[in-house]
Amino acid sequence: MSQIQIVFDGESLITPTAIASEFASSKIEHHEEQFSTGRAEIALILNITQQQFAHGANPAEIIHRLAGSLHETRNKYHPSVWQELIPIVQDHPVSEFFLQDPFTRWSFEKPRGYSGDAQLLDFIYGHPSITGEITRATPLGQALYDYTKDASSSVAVRERRDLLTRHVDEIAATRGGEAEILTIAAGHLREANRSTALQERRIKRWVALDQDPLSVGSIARDFAGTRVEAIDGSVRGLLGKAHKLGRFDFIYAAGLYDYLADKVAVKLTQRCLEMLKPNGVFLFANFATDIRVDGYMETFMNWALLLRSEYDMWKIIHASADRESFEARVEFGANRNIVYGIIQKRA
Repeated sequence: MSQIQIVFDGESLITPTAIASEFASSKIEHHEEQFSTGRAEIALILNITQQQFAHGANPAEIIHRLAGSLHETRNKYHPSVWQELIPIVQDHPVSEFFLQDPFTRWSFEKPRGYSGDAQLLDFIYGHPSITGEITRATPLGQALYDYTKDASSSVAVRERRDLLTRHVDEIAATRGGEAEILTIAAGHLREANRSTALQERRIKRWVALDQDPLSVGSIARDFAGTRVEAIDGSVRGLLGKAHKLGRFDFIYAAGLYDYLADKVAVKLTQRCLEMLKPNGVFLFANFATDIRVDGYMETFMNWALLLRSEYDMWKIIHASADRESFEARVEFGANRNIVYGIIQKRA
């Protein structure tokens, strides 16, 4: 897989260093003892998994058992210990099997230079753009992909896409053709493909902002002639008010907060609330702490996320919005893998 070289604008707050700092944790008493135990446990799990592959066991059953074991191990040990176990998992020979899954490999290798890129989500969506990657995969890789594309986290991401489309169409229905939408970290904006309001031109303006020039170019190409405006922009640009975007009826950030520290998340939320019209709605989504494939994502997929609970979402909301001007709620998706914060500005 070729590495695509992307030079970002230098303004991003979502850097590997920033994300790594959020996972940094002081070592606990008896750290070495716990790490030694964890390393032995991980070695046993991975060696058994390797033997299952060698004996031709069902790939879906292998990865299901492994993902469950990694989840349990992740929850058993202190975060500082788990962070030291991750590279041990990644360096184990069994990774050669899992990296045959094109979805897992794309996430691990990060051809666009960062986690959770728009093309990665297209593996979850089953978009035609990834057909070649699937076709070129080994039979084992294709069998593993059949599992990973339908894992609980992937199901939640597809549900998130459809939820966003519904929100856009519902808000458009109440604005008489004058609805203005802002998507932050838009990716390929796949939710717009399903929007009836966009197809029927009942949206005045849909601004899709992203810092990845490949994503911006994809949106500009795919939605040429529609009400969608693709804009190259960053979180820092929003916070610094470098982008003169106006005000909106609906603003959302679906996959961004997974990588934002609380302090930045609060500042971004405050900025988004400033850009709302009366009765406007801001939605932000986050992978939840209940996700059961977290261990597999953080190891074999090299996909680190800042998971948040209902309490964590409310903490961001309470630090960002005053109750006199806004009303808010927190909701989970159907399988509780993604949690949503929804804030509406009072008229």
